[in-house]
Amino acid sequence: MSHSNRTGHSRRTFLQGFSAAACSSLLYGNISRADEPQLRATSPRATSGDEIEPDWKERLTVTVGQDSKAADLVGNSEKVLQAAVDYVSRFGGGTVQILPGTYKLRNAVYLASNIRILGSGAESILIKEPSIKVKLAADSDWYDQEITLEDAQGFQVGDGVCLRTKNPHNGGQTVLKRTLIARSGNRFKIDKALRENFWQVGESTAATLFPIFSGELIKNVVIENITLDGNKANNQLLDGNHAGCVFLQDCNRVVMRKVEARNYHGDGLSWQICHDCIVEDSHSHDNTGLGLHPGSGSQRPIMRRNKLERNDIGIFFCWGVKNGLAEDNIIADNRGSGVSIGHRDTDNLVRKNEILRSGKAGVLFRPERGKGFAGDRNRIEFNRIVDTGAADGIGVDVQGFTDAIQLSSNQIQETREPMQRIGVRLGENTGTVKLAENKIEGFSKAVTDLRKPM
Repeated sequence: MSHSNRTGHSRRTFLQGFSAAACSSLLYGNISRADEPQLRATSPRATSGDEIEPDWKERLTVTVGQDSKAADLVGNSEKVLQAAVDYVSRFGGGTVQILPGTYKLRNAVYLASNIRILGSGAESILIKEPSIKVKLAADSDWYDQEITLEDAQGFQVGDGVCLRTKNPHNGGQTVLKRTLIARSGNRFKIDKALRENFWQVGESTAATLFPIFSGELIKNVVIENITLDGNKANNQLLDGNHAGCVFLQDCNRVVMRKVEARNYHGDGLSWQICHDCIVEDSHSHDNTGLGLHPGSGSQRPIMRRNKLERNDIGIFFCWGVKNGLAEDNIIADNRGSGVSIGHRDTDNLVRKNEILRSGKAGVLFRPERGKGFAGDRNRIEFNRIVDTGAADGIGVDVQGFTDAIQLSSNQIQETREPMQRIGVRLGENTGTVKLAENKIEGFSKAVTDLRKPM
């Protein structure tokens, strides 16, 4: 069955239109929701409240740089970048063009809808400043909008901070991101109320940790041709549920193109409950977390022609990621698995990828909690999976109650000694797995099936 038939319409045709529209700063205005040709907007006008509008030849652009003769706004911190985003957002959207230079960030750049961030490739570098972590010196209750630090040396008004505490009721960790907006000595006001208890008994801390680009409840955004450096050697860990070089939460239609996301002490690119997001022609490497993290509940992510190198995991399908496409990526030298699929990640297509030298498994289907929780109805096809793991490495490892998986036309190869390495392993509780026309060679066992006979 073809991918277009499986989704009920030509996904490729739709995606080509999606990508073409994304080239303009407002991106999506010419995509019609009507299927009938006679009802499509072929010559739209700008009409109040209507996202379908003309493909304007020129749009509002603000340049940011470090040369007053070349840039509209001059500076080298997040403040000048944020000023540019806020300016174009005030007028409904446009382009923030970041000219060559190194920009040092003490807080995230918070994105807005209908914004295009356009860098200058390797010459536009946004780097996170070193982090500081201290304990809170006084209790703050959930309704408070202030914190007191044990030692405020190095903290400044305007800093982005991550607050963490042990929940006194269930022992779990509570994590909040806020901005310091006023101070008296060690006592700081934050931009939003806590809405959680941060008590000394919970070993509460504040650290200057944040994403480089952050987006929440926004849509129609492009980030392209820019370099983002997390400076992991001088920063504490903040995982991909909260941060990354780019972190998005509850967003729609975001394109990340030609983005280099590197050296974050956490994820490279992470998006949570975000739909119709595209990551293409990007390079996510040397992050301690995940290269690409299509996060919980994200529908229809597209990840193509990316290089994902030396992360913990290359592509991590989080919970409930559906109808996604990972295609033509180079996924190399990641410490765990190249591609990881798990909790209710269904109906995804992983094809034509080079998955090389993964630390444990080339493709892993995680075991999860039992039947109905696993990543069912996924297709793994036309991939090249080479030299996986240590002596007991596995090319494709299907664990748990995973069902209705198709592995077809893959080249799964071990060029080192066979040792205890396995090409494809099917766990004892695994359901239907269709193996068709795969070339598996160089392993001690091509396929190990641990399922009990019916």
